[in-house]
Amino acid sequence: MAVSHPIFARVFARASVAMDRAGAAAHRRRLVAGLRGRVVEVGAGNGRNLPHYPPAVTGVLAVEPEPRLRAALQAAAPDAPVPVTVAAGLAEALPVADASADAVVLSLVLCSVPDQAVALREARRVLRPGGQLRFYEHVVAETPGLRRAQRVADATLWPLCCAGCHTARDTVAAIRAAGFTVVELDRFRFPPAGIPGPASPHVLGAAVRP
Repeated sequence: MAVSHPIFARVFARASVAMDRAGAAAHRRRLVAGLRGRVVEVGAGNGRNLPHYPPAVTGVLAVEPEPRLRAALQAAAPDAPVPVTVAAGLAEALPVADASADAVVLSLVLCSVPDQAVALREARRVLRPGGQLRFYEHVVAETPGLRRAQRVADATLWPLCCAGCHTARDTVAAIRAAGFTVVELDRFRFPPAGIPGPASPHVLGAAVRP
C-alpha cells in the first residue's frame, strides 16, 4: 500500500527541526537512551531520532512509508552514530521476522496509523520476549476542556491537514491493551508554554513485552 502525503511531508520536515530546537531533541534522547541490540523504528520520518541512538545499538531498521520523508531518512542515515538500514513499510505490516528485535521505537506515529491495535500487535510480534517498546506520542488530554477541543479538531480539518493524525487517542491504554507492560511513563505538554493546542498533551515512556 502506497502512502504519499507530499505537502505534509514538506511541512513536517521543517516543523521537526523547529520542534527539536524548542525542546523535542531532549525528548528524543530520552526516548532511545539505554537501548541496545537490534532496534526497529516505526514511522521514522525524516530521521530526527537517528543522532540520539546510543553506541550499544548494533543496528536500526528505520521503516517509513512516505516517499519524501523516506528519502530524507535515507540521506540522514549515513551520519547516524549506529548502522541504519532504511526500508519502506507500514506499521501494520513490518518487514521484520517474529521475535527478532530487541526494541521497537514509536515516535509521533501512533496518532496517524489507521488502527492502533493492529500496529501495536505488529510491534509485539517483532519484539523478542522481554524486549522494549519505547514511545513518544501526543495523546488524549487529561482535562475535559482540552478533550472537547481535540474531539472537534479530529472531527473537522486536523486529520485532513496532518496526514491522518488524530489528537484524542488514548495511546497508553492501547499499548496496555496490546499486551505490553508499561514500566516508565512521563506525561507533559509540548510546547511547554503558551495556550495548549489539541496536540500538546504528550507522553514519553517504555513498555515491555512479557
